[in-house]
Amino acid sequence: MWMMRSWIEPVVAGAQIASSFYDTGLLFVVKNRYNNTNQSSNSSSDALQRAISNFYIYYNLILGLTPLLSAYILAKIGDKYNRKVTICVPLAGYLLSRLLLLFVILLDWPIEVMYGSAALNGITGWFTAYWAGIMALASLGSSEYKRSLRLVIIEMVYGLAGFVGSLASGHIFIRFNVTNHEGTVLVSCSIALYAICLFYSVFVLQIPHAAVADQDTTASVRQEGTSSTGPTERSRLLGNVSDERLTTDSSIITQLPSKVIIALLFTSAILYNVAIDGSVDVLNLFLLREPLSWGPVEIGYGSAAGYLIFLTSFLGVYFFSKCLPDLVMIIIGIVSFCVGIFTMAFVRWTFMFYIARALMMFALIPLPTIRSLLSKHVQGSSYGKIFVILQLCLAVSAVITSIAFNKIYQATLDMFSGFCFILSGIITILSLVPVSILTYLHLSRRQRTI
Repeated sequence: MWMMRSWIEPVVAGAQIASSFYDTGLLFVVKNRYNNTNQSSNSSSDALQRAISNFYIYYNLILGLTPLLSAYILAKIGDKYNRKVTICVPLAGYLLSRLLLLFVILLDWPIEVMYGSAALNGITGWFTAYWAGIMALASLGSSEYKRSLRLVIIEMVYGLAGFVGSLASGHIFIRFNVTNHEGTVLVSCSIALYAICLFYSVFVLQIPHAAVADQDTTASVRQEGTSSTGPTERSRLLGNVSDERLTTDSSIITQLPSKVIIALLFTSAILYNVAIDGSVDVLNLFLLREPLSWGPVEIGYGSAAGYLIFLTSFLGVYFFSKCLPDLVMIIIGIVSFCVGIFTMAFVRWTFMFYIARALMMFALIPLPTIRSLLSKHVQGSSYGKIFVILQLCLAVSAVITSIAFNKIYQATLDMFSGFCFILSGIITILSLVPVSILTYLHLSRRQRTI
């Protein structure tokens, strides 16, 4: 019974379904508000797109920047006093910020109130602190030998919950509505789920004892006849990497100083993250516009297709890791996203969207695997520092990317609405360059040693 109370999976699943409900609800509340102010002519379609895009520029800017300091402070408090702080405080922030959207719907508050919602969400740590808390708690309750499996399960729960929530969100938005207050039921469901998750985290969830993990580690060491080594961060969640592959991947270090390797991996990760964030930021706007003109149900299905990539990427790493080094897996993932995003630029029918999504089936492989490689070229005591620096770089670049891509999307609406996806594909190709350099050095080293 005590072990069941240490399970974090119910929180992950409930919060992710709630998040999927909220995202769909917010998108269509924003669309409906701005649509009501642009009813004068048929030319209002582009004006509506620009208005929604501008809203998300400011919303994502606030949401991306406000957690940078608060997440770090919450992490320190959690490490020193109670690890549940980094989970409960962000969940409370999610709950309160979602309540503001409900007030916007029911009381006809101006949509700009949601900027305050983003600020409140960010001040309480947002996803940055929340996910760090989830990973820390899960790691604490498992041995190093079993930790990868535990964290993979959490990642899978996250992806599958998003899939279910996205599928259901559109139907709830359409079928359960209060007259003149569209989205009320959907947002209320989101709030209820966040409230349940917060209650579970505060009153039910137990922090596992580190001693249990240590005992598990000792038992696994005896069973295997050797000590468990290697990083256990989220960067290596998606696969079981053999000792032979660890050795061959690490041989790159004889070719370049560790700082150069880290710089190349950072460059690739940032460029790839820019490409993904840029395309995601404008994707829903693209789908709302003609010729697709998707509604809530179709948007939900599209989001669900995106969450399936969690499953296909996991399966890809599971099988690729048996015969391919990390660098090659990174290249496979980058190429997968690149082909898919170029295809997305020319989507004009619904079936083409799902073809583009299918081509991106390995798109989640690169970033976790890059984190894995980084962990092999720093000392264990530096893991936290190197991943915090990387996360800060990704967060800052994501904010800049959101502004840039939304502005570019507005400027290219009349010319070619898929231009941002072409740009994203070009940036994806650039992210291949640093990894290709490391791969070349790696293969050259192996040829010389044969």
